[in-house]
Amino acid sequence: MAKNSNGQQKVEHPRTSKLMNLEHTENQDNPVTGVKLSYWSSSVVVFLVAVLCFINSYDGDFVFDDSEAIENNKDLLPSTPLWNLMQNDFWGRKLGNLSHKSYRPLTVLTFRWNYWAAGGLYPLGFHVINILLHGMVCAALLPVFSIIISADGTCRFQRLALVCSLLFAVHPVHTESVAGVVGRADLLCALFFILSFLAYVKGVTVYSRYRPECFSSSWVFLSTMLSVLATFSKEQGITVIGICSAYDILVVCGFDLRTILSLGMLTNFSEEEDDKIVTRKASREKHDWKLAFVKRQLILFIFAALQLFVRWRVMGSTPPIFQIHDNPHSFVNGTVYRALNYNYLYAINAWILLCPQWLCFDWSMGCVPTVESLADLRLLSVVTLWLVLLVLAWQCLNEENEKTKRSLILSIALIVIPFLPATNIFFRVGFVIAERVLYIPSAGFCLLIGLGLHKLSARDTLKNIVYAGFVLLVCVFFIRSMQRSNQWRKGWWLFTSGEQICPFNAKVHYNIAKLSADAGNITLAEERYKLAIELNPVYDQAMNNLANIYKDQNKLQESEELLDKAVAIAPDFAAAWMNRGITKAALKKYEESERSYKQAIRCRKNYPDCYYNLGNLYLEMGRNQEALDAWKNATQLKPTHWNSWNNAIILLDNLNYQEQAANVALSALRFIPHNSAIQFSLANVFGKQDNYKESEKYFLLALQGDPRNPTIHMNLGVLYHRWGKYKEALACYTKSLELDPHNQVTLDNLNLLKAKMKMSA
Repeated sequence: MAKNSNGQQKVEHPRTSKLMNLEHTENQDNPVTGVKLSYWSSSVVVFLVAVLCFINSYDGDFVFDDSEAIENNKDLLPSTPLWNLMQNDFWGRKLGNLSHKSYRPLTVLTFRWNYWAAGGLYPLGFHVINILLHGMVCAALLPVFSIIISADGTCRFQRLALVCSLLFAVHPVHTESVAGVVGRADLLCALFFILSFLAYVKGVTVYSRYRPECFSSSWVFLSTMLSVLATFSKEQGITVIGICSAYDILVVCGFDLRTILSLGMLTNFSEEEDDKIVTRKASREKHDWKLAFVKRQLILFIFAALQLFVRWRVMGSTPPIFQIHDNPHSFVNGTVYRALNYNYLYAINAWILLCPQWLCFDWSMGCVPTVESLADLRLLSVVTLWLVLLVLAWQCLNEENEKTKRSLILSIALIVIPFLPATNIFFRVGFVIAERVLYIPSAGFCLLIGLGLHKLSARDTLKNIVYAGFVLLVCVFFIRSMQRSNQWRKGWWLFTSGEQICPFNAKVHYNIAKLSADAGNITLAEERYKLAIELNPVYDQAMNNLANIYKDQNKLQESEELLDKAVAIAPDFAAAWMNRGITKAALKKYEESERSYKQAIRCRKNYPDCYYNLGNLYLEMGRNQEALDAWKNATQLKPTHWNSWNNAIILLDNLNYQEQAANVALSALRFIPHNSAIQFSLANVFGKQDNYKESEKYFLLALQGDPRNPTIHMNLGVLYHRWGKYKEALACYTKSLELDPHNQVTLDNLNLLKAKMKMSA
């Protein structure tokens, strides 16, 4: 050992191996698999297995939440300023009272990159990125599992980590996160979560693996920055700070669980321990490592507090507001019963991890009935869960092998800490059960299973059985994941699979009805909407959609009744108010219709469709200027709202304001230059002004966009007829009749033309 200038011994701090160049001992054996692979070979195997497991979802559609988060999200459009991503929620809405306040700008940014790279909303690229991200997460877990299994501050590759990573790679509970595009949030969050943890371990063990007196501030800072990226991917990312803290306490500083529970981490050390510290680090004060530990914990605490503060401010300093059907268990009366319901949900989550046969895209609206009585037999699952937890706690306290004890505690921490945001303890969440929130906690579960298999396989009599069981488990999970990811490829397959798991879930039937209506199967859609309302009598969205079906069927009274109920249940339901206005207008209840439209606009200020319908109402009431103003508002909010532009042009034309009509049409074409309806209307305006050349130009442009429209051919024929170009007029009338043989106006015009041509001859 070297000495300093004062003759004292100088301590040289051993460095650990680099995180991404993990060492492994060739004679290390894995009693679970019996397979000896290097770190890089294991990484490739895990990546390929993870990708192959979910590869059949690569050509899937946008399904379920993808419609709102991807297809209807304006933040993905190149025309939307990037800064909007920092101001809007995950769904592209302002972070106001009506928002669920899911703030994931980094995830939305990757969606935007997908949109840009593909040149539009093509699901293939979105799905491929998700699958590759899952493979990367699985491979990145190898060093994480190795670090936790080693539990001594080293970063040597542990082959048991391969077992845990393979289990994680094929676990069916990940299907929603991988096969559903919105699951990108979980994948990105997990990736940055892992990188943050690895950076922290690197930073605290770079000088010494055990109770270091100093640490790398740059690596720790990098870890905190990566935790920010994880949080910007999904809110769950902030929990990595808790995992880093737990690793620091248990492994780096070597605190015993009993010491932690007795709150003696920094004070209650035996003389023997202090002597060891003095012996090992004679040139330093024996408590220097404690100061370094406190500094690291303060850094973690400060960054966690800052992230929470920023997140709270972004939400407008108010929590999101959820309705009872989003999470009925959180609305149960009485603290005891509410706690029992929460624990029952925890038990279901644990069962899904253990036996992922029950998988459903949505667990709300009657899928999991609330516990209302202490005699409910489902509470046996809660008792079982806590018995298992008590056994694990006892094992953590009494395990003789210190490394195994630390690994066990950290595996439990990796389950519990990332799951905390979904527990309803700190705030009400907007779901009952969500498989996607188990993506990171399942890593702790797989680690726990791996440790158990390792312990069992230590017995020679069980070694082959454990090996066979592990292979069988991986195969079963692999097949189940492929089956489940196939169901996520199409909306119909996904929703009908949900019906098998949760037949009393109103949202399942609602989604089946919605798809049926889109496919033109109105009978089935009507049947399923009725069933959804029967299961959930306050299902306002189902009422709104069923009312639209009735409106289209001219069952206006039934439509009115449903919409009245919908807005009574949800007074801020803007779409229902607008549809109510349409129905009231059809019933000639103009004043009620106007009030409904205005209420819809109060609920949603940026509502161009509502302004459009309000303009139509004013037109029907003969209030022309107000109609023009309403359509103008619609086009200001949405410059591509061609219906509003077109109605304004037609009204001005009918009022003989051709000059204004032409100006409005030309303004519209600056935003939608290839819209054939606007071109057609402008051509008619120029025709009335006897500006035949310009009129012909826009008729021909309209035909380029809509060549099989008989009305355009007929009106162009009228133009040529008036212009004296009889041959061209004859060709246009003939083409129009080919497309619409029974149009009497065209037939009359053709007869007039033929008569005039005879007279001319």
